[in-house]
Amino acid sequence: MKEIKGFSKLSKEAKLEWAANTFFSDPESAVQEYSSYWHPDKSQQKLFDEFSENTVSNFVMPYGLAPNFLINGKLFCIPMVIEESSVVAAACKSAKFWLDKGGFKAEVISTTKIGQIHFIWNGSTAKLRKFITDVKPVLLKEAVPLTRNMEARGGGILDIELVDMTDHDKGYHQLKVHFETCDSMGANFINSVLEKFAATLKQQVLTYPNLQDEERDIRIIMSILSNYTPECKVRVSVSCPVEQLAELENGLEAEDIAERFSKAVMIAKADPHRATTHNKGVFNGIDAVVLATGNDFRAVEACGHTYAARSGKYTSLTDMKVEHGIFEYYLEVPMALGTVGGLTNLHPMVKRSMEMLGNPGAPELMMIAATAGLANNFGALRSLVTTGIQKGHMKMHLLNILNSMDATMSEVKRAKEYFKDHVVSYRNVCDFLETIRSNKPELL
Repeated sequence: MKEIKGFSKLSKEAKLEWAANTFFSDPESAVQEYSSYWHPDKSQQKLFDEFSENTVSNFVMPYGLAPNFLINGKLFCIPMVIEESSVVAAACKSAKFWLDKGGFKAEVISTTKIGQIHFIWNGSTAKLRKFITDVKPVLLKEAVPLTRNMEARGGGILDIELVDMTDHDKGYHQLKVHFETCDSMGANFINSVLEKFAATLKQQVLTYPNLQDEERDIRIIMSILSNYTPECKVRVSVSCPVEQLAELENGLEAEDIAERFSKAVMIAKADPHRATTHNKGVFNGIDAVVLATGNDFRAVEACGHTYAARSGKYTSLTDMKVEHGIFEYYLEVPMALGTVGGLTNLHPMVKRSMEMLGNPGAPELMMIAATAGLANNFGALRSLVTTGIQKGHMKMHLLNILNSMDATMSEVKRAKEYFKDHVVSYRNVCDFLETIRSNKPELL
């Protein structure tokens, strides 16, 4: 492969042709396959193309539905975009189990977001603190053109604080700004305000009285929002009398199941290796909803994992307790979501997702996404401490294995029946197909 110059200036067709000729043994087939995923409506495809850069096609992901979620007394059908069928199945199973037990109880604890101006100040921190206090009204005033609309919606700048970081590097300080962005995720708003603040700081320090020459040089390193939003947090829980846990698995006592859950959570809290997989189960549900509603799953994941390590050790995001005969399982996780701006007003499927959910505001969407996360984590733990994770997971994976082996509809039907009572594995499915294709059903 040789370097290509001016790639971004090529048409979509030319980009695709270059990729096909460069990387594939059958360029014509590659072009046909890539272009087969273009939307038939050219205006719709133009919209998709403009969501990203150097677009040559669309990458299709399954869009599934998880009905029967009772959240704070309101019934939801939750859209989930994810390629793993067992995730949607686990969500549905958990929703069904908790439906007649009061459902999920969710609350948004806070919605504050954070932005930071990182800068170097070679002078007295006491002088800097007084300067920031005195210049704060100017910062707010000069940012009014940026904050006016947000304030009209009930949001805006909540607080400005100076953070002394000189223990980490000489002269290093932060201006930490707290925001309320209402129903928008707020990244562009926050970053615009921060950059305006930075420019104002550099201007104001030049005329501020009683400073030495070296103290008039504020060196701005960067101005950027933080995706770690521990003050933008949601809590969701489920609870029931312990004896009702017996419904989870035939043959196991309710108290035994509660004890197994307790030990599983203890392990996830104690061991980062297990905690990582445990929390992955949480984000199976959260990410699927975040994608379906056009939000930034990378930011949500980064925030959640940072929060899981806030004590200095990576640990479980979920917890449980049994008190007075009541089993409670709960999740507390920060996430910044939006229901206006970004893809929410542009992507047609995102619009449908929002409509399906009743056009929620950002706080309600936080509760819905967190509920899906708790449901999936509960479903995974339910399998782990009872039947084992592979029994259900591999049954769901059976169709993928059969498709990879070009199984016919008749073979799929026979395989589904056969593997009701047999262990699903790639080798076993391969052997099964070889057997029936050799016309020796007596070997089954």
